[in-house]
Amino acid sequence: MESKYDVILFDLDGTLTNPFMGITKSVQYALKHFGIEENNLESLKKFIGPPLKESFQEYYHFDDIMATKAIEKYREYFSVTGIFENLVYFGIPELLEELDKWGKKLVVATSKPTVFAEKILMHFGLDNFICFTVGSNLDGSRVKKGEVISYALNYGGFRSNMKIVMVGDRKHDIIGAKENGIDSIGVLYGFGSRSELEFQGPTGIAEDVKSLKLMLLE
Repeated sequence: MESKYDVILFDLDGTLTNPFMGITKSVQYALKHFGIEENNLESLKKFIGPPLKESFQEYYHFDDIMATKAIEKYREYFSVTGIFENLVYFGIPELLEELDKWGKKLVVATSKPTVFAEKILMHFGLDNFICFTVGSNLDGSRVKKGEVISYALNYGGFRSNMKIVMVGDRKHDIIGAKENGIDSIGVLYGFGSRSELEFQGPTGIAEDVKSLKLMLLE
């Protein structure tokens, strides 16, 4: 089997790892600073994927100053504890190893700050298969997935004739891929629904990691 793609960009949260507990508890911690008690972590999973600032503004109607403060409080918890309240999806290490064996360029493209993403990949030993990681900056810049993908493509110096795909679980991954003129695969084992992904018209949709492998290797 050989990969039909030369370069494969992976989202992190909801695609390589399941960060449900760490992210929702970090959001819960941040909200508590504003006197908002949210005991149902399930209701906070909508924060997984989109830029944090955008989510605090959309779901809790925070203004710019409040949203910035909320991110600061979020990181107080996340940088120490939440970052490791995380699990690698079953089959992901084997998938990355197989793709790496075939000499494919594997890149992580995430809206999570690069420094946190790199620590997570290293913690789980996934960094052994990743060429490089591109995320957002701690100052709040480069958070939109289209910007992250664009930076990754330029940083990697990938040629225009190379076959490139973005793999992710939310609409932002599909939209960002389209903005950069590359293929996209939406995965259903993460946090995005089938309708959310299909509405954006990805190149393909994978039900699980096994299905994803079949779509990436042929």
